[in-house]
Order: sequence, then structure tokens, then C-alpha cells
Amino acid sequence: MQNQGEKQKTELKHRAYKYSIKLIEFIDTIPGSNSSQVISNQLLRSGTSIGANVVEAHASSSKRDFAKFFNYALKSANESLYWLGLLRDAKKITAPELRYLLTETKELANILGASLLTLRGKR
Repeated sequence: MQNQGEKQKTELKHRAYKYSIKLIEFIDTIPGSNSSQVISNQLLRSGTSIGANVVEAHASSSKRDFAKFFNYALKSANESLYWLGLLRDAKKITAPELRYLLTETKELANILGASLLTLRGKR
């Protein structure tokens, strides 16, 4: 049976993975103008990097490496918020999935940020 910490780690990995799938599906619906393609490519890289770095963190061999990968994941989440905000504010797409992705990205960033504060003993 998993302890609480292991359960939370597994849930975060699954949540980040599900987020990546939803992001890919969303990106595939974005119309193909030049600006939309550039933003989509950046968003795909930053958004899927969140989960990849969470997985790397859990495979790390030290607390320091764990924190480093969580920090990368947090930076990727912040970058993804930027690209999603651009798509929204430039009115490139108004799909309901955009609201979900913005909310989920913020929540993932909050989880990662809180985890980093705990790791660093600031919480």
C-alpha cells in the first residue's frame, strides 16, 4: 500500500500526463496562421515539459535533483500560462478547452510551487 507522499507523487504524475494529453488535443484544434503555429509549437514544448520534469524529479537520486526538476516543471508551467494567455488575448481561439487548460496550468504551477517551498523548508 502506498503512503500519503507516494500517493501524491503518483497523482501529480497522472495529472500532469492527463494535462499533456488535453494540451496536445487542444493544440491540434488551433487554426494554422503563422503566429498561431509559432505559439502552438512553443506551448507544446513548454506544456509537455511539465510532466516530463515531474517524472524526472521522481526518478532523481537526491533531494537537490528532485527540487531542480520541480523547478524546471514550474518554469515550464509559467511559460505555458504565457502562451495560453497570448492565444486567449489575441483571440486566436475561444475553445472551452482553453479555460480548462489555463486553470489546470495554474493549479499545477501552484502544486509545484508549494512543493518547492516545502522542500526548501520555507513552508
